[in-house]
Amino acid sequence: MNSFLRGSMNYVWCTTSVLGKGSTGAVFQGVNKHNGEPVAVKTFNQLSHMRPQDVQMREFEVLRKVNHNNIVKLLDIEDDQEGRGKVIVMELCTGGSLFNILDDPENTYGLPQKEFLLVLEHLSAGMKHLRDNNLVHRDLKPGNIMKYISEDGQTVYKLTDFGAARELGENQQFASLYGTEEYLHPDMYERAVLRKSINRSFTANVDLWSIGVTLYHVATGNLPFRPYGGRKNKETMYHITTKKAPGVISGTQTSENGPIEWSKHLPAHCQLKEGLKQLVTPLMAGLLEESQGRMWSFDKFFLEVQNILNKTVLHIFYVNRATSIEVYLEPEQTLVHLLEHILAQTDVPQASQLLLLDNELFATKVDANTSARGYPPTDPSNPVMLFNIENYNVILPTEWDLPKFPTFPNGISVENDASLAKVACSVGHECKRRVENLSLLDTLMNKSVHQFSGFLAGFLVKLLKRTRHLEDIEGLISELTKMFEVAASNHETYQKLGATILASYETQKSDFQRVSEPIQQLYARFVKEESLVREWNSGYRALRTPNKNRDSEKAKSLVDRLRDSWQHMLRDRATRSLTYNDEQFHVLEKVKIAETGKRLKALLNDGVRQAVEQEAECLADWYKKAQTIFLQTQFLTKDVGAYVDALYELREQLKQHREDLKEEISTDGEVSKTIAGKSIPTMTSTATTTIPIVGGGGGGGGDGGDGSDGKGLSARQNQYKVMCFMNMYNQIKEVKKMLQQNSDILAATQGLLPDVGDKAAAT
Repeated sequence: MNSFLRGSMNYVWCTTSVLGKGSTGAVFQGVNKHNGEPVAVKTFNQLSHMRPQDVQMREFEVLRKVNHNNIVKLLDIEDDQEGRGKVIVMELCTGGSLFNILDDPENTYGLPQKEFLLVLEHLSAGMKHLRDNNLVHRDLKPGNIMKYISEDGQTVYKLTDFGAARELGENQQFASLYGTEEYLHPDMYERAVLRKSINRSFTANVDLWSIGVTLYHVATGNLPFRPYGGRKNKETMYHITTKKAPGVISGTQTSENGPIEWSKHLPAHCQLKEGLKQLVTPLMAGLLEESQGRMWSFDKFFLEVQNILNKTVLHIFYVNRATSIEVYLEPEQTLVHLLEHILAQTDVPQASQLLLLDNELFATKVDANTSARGYPPTDPSNPVMLFNIENYNVILPTEWDLPKFPTFPNGISVENDASLAKVACSVGHECKRRVENLSLLDTLMNKSVHQFSGFLAGFLVKLLKRTRHLEDIEGLISELTKMFEVAASNHETYQKLGATILASYETQKSDFQRVSEPIQQLYARFVKEESLVREWNSGYRALRTPNKNRDSEKAKSLVDRLRDSWQHMLRDRATRSLTYNDEQFHVLEKVKIAETGKRLKALLNDGVRQAVEQEAECLADWYKKAQTIFLQTQFLTKDVGAYVDALYELREQLKQHREDLKEEISTDGEVSKTIAGKSIPTMTSTATTTIPIVGGGGGGGGDGGDGSDGKGLSARQNQYKVMCFMNMYNQIKEVKKMLQQNSDILAATQGLLPDVGDKAAAT
C-alpha cells in the first residue's frame, strides 16, 4: 500500500496537500519535525532530473544567493529519504498564489486599489533585488507570486519558483526558452510557441514584458492580449502583441476572425481610481513594448514605481458629482498644483473650487507654500469636500453596465453548472461592491452637508465678531473726531473740517447698519438656530438610505449564500457521479443561486440606488439654499470691506488735519507758559469715555483760574486742547488693541499710534 507521507531528515510532507504543480515538480505543504512549523516543500519529477546537472543545480544556487523580504525565504535544501533527489524547503505562504487570488470570483474584475498598490510595491522590490544580484527570473506570472501573511497580520507578496532563473548581467544575452506563453515577450513567443526557427537571443528585459502583463492582469482580472479562442489562436496572439501601436496596453478579439479592439486605457470595470490610472497606464505602456528601443529599462521602471509610491495622496469627495477622487501630488508640490489636479479630474475651474476639511477652508489649514507632504491626512471616509460654487446640481456618477446573472439550463451538467455558479458569484460580488460604494456615498453626502453647514456657521461667527469689533472701533473714531473738534475750538477752519469728518462718519455708520443687521439675522438663523442643519436632518430622516437599512450587511449575506452554493457545485464537480439524492440537492442549489441573484440585483437597483438617487436630489435642493446663503455672506463680507475702506479714509483725513492743527498749537508760546504753570490731571481712557465739547468763546469754571480772567480762560481752553490730544493718544491705544483682533484694518490705522505718542509727549 502506497503511503502519502514523504520526508527528509528534518521535514515531512503529505502528497495530498498540493500547493502547486509545474512542469518540473510540485509543491506540498509540510511540517518541521522538531518544532511543528508549517513549511512548503518543492519536489522534482523525473522530467526535471533529465535536465543537465548545471541546470538542475541553478535553482539551488539562485535561492542561496537571494535574501529579501519580497522573495520566498529558503529554509533548507535536503535529500528525499526515498532517494528521489533534492527537495527545497521554503517558508509557507498561507495566502496562496496571486493566480489563485485572481481566480476567485471576488476578483474577477481585478484587485482593489489598495491591494494592487501592494503588489506593485512588492513585485518591484523583489525584482530590484534580483537585478541587483544580476539575476533574471524568466517565468514571472501571478502563479509565481505568493501572498504571505505575517504574524502581525501584514500582507507581503513574494516572488517564488526560480527554476528558470539564471545569472545574467545587464547586457548579457541568453537563447534558452522558458516561461508561460501568455506572459512571454513576443520575441520569445515567436520561437517557443510558434516554433519558428529564428536565430535570436534575449536579455533580462524579457522580465519587464512579463511584469507588464502581470500588472494588467492584477488591475483588471484579465490578460491584456486575448485572441478569440485563447491559446488555440496562437498566430492572432502574436499578431496582437507585435502589431499594436505604441501606447496600446490591450488588444482583444471577440469573434472568430474578427477585428482587434485596441485600447490605450484601462477598462471601466478596473477598480483603480482615475488619479492612479493616470500614473499606472503609462507605466504599463512602457513595459508592454515589443521594441527593445521603446521598452522601459529596469532602472526607469523601478524609479517610476518609487515615484508613484512616494506621492502624497489627497482623498477628495466631489459633492456635485457624488464622486470620490484621489489626487496624487509630488511631495514638494503646493496648493496651486492641487487645484490644477482637481481641475484636470473634475473640470471645475479653480475659481469655483470650494475645498473644506473639518468645517474649515482647506486653504486655511495649509499655507499657499505648504508642501504636499505637510498636508493633513485624509482617507476615503474622511476626505476633503469639494463644492462647485457655480453649480448646485448633484448627479450620481454613471457606472459600467452590470453583468447579467447566468441562467442555468435544464438538466444536470456538473462541469457547466460549476462554471455558471462561479459567474454568478462574480456578478454577486460586483453587486456587493456597488452597494458598498453607494452606502459610502450616503455617508459622504451626509457629511458634506454638515461640513458646509459648519463652515458657514464658523464664517458667520467670524463675520459677526468682526462686525462688532468694527462697531467698537467706529465708536472710538467718533470720540477721536469729537476730541479733534475740542482741540480745534479756537480755529474755525479746523472746526468745520472736524464737523465734515463727523458728518461723513455718521453717514458711513448709517450705511454700515444696513450691513450689520443682515449679518446678525444670518447669525441668528444659521448659527444659533441651526436652521440649515435642521432642514437637512428633517428631509434625511424621511429617506430610506442604505446605511439606515444596513444594506451593505444584507449584500454580504446574500453573496455568502452564493459562494456556499458555488462551493457545493465544486464538490459535485469533483464527485463527477451523483446519486439521485445528490442530484436533487444539486438542482435545489441552482434554484437557490437564481433566487439569491434576483434578490441581490433587486437590493441594488430597486433599493439602494433609488434611495441614493433620492438623497442626491434632496442634497441638490439643500445645496441650492445653502449656496444662496453662502453668496449672501460673500456680498456682506465685501460690504464690510468697503466700510473698512471708508474708516481708513476718515482716519487719513483726521490724521492730516490733526497734524496741521498741532503744528499751529505748538507755535503758541502762551499755551506753553500756561501748561508750565499748571499740572495736567491724569486721564483714563475707555471705549465709553465722553469728553465735553467746549465752545470757542466760552468756558467753565475750574480750579486755579478765574472765569473772568481772559488770560486764565485762554490757558484753560488750551489746556483742554492738550488734554484732548492726551485722550486721543489713550483712545488710539484702545483702537490698536482691538485692531490686533481685526488684522485686516490694522495696517490702515496702527501708523497713527507712534506719531500721536511722540507729539503728545513733546507737547
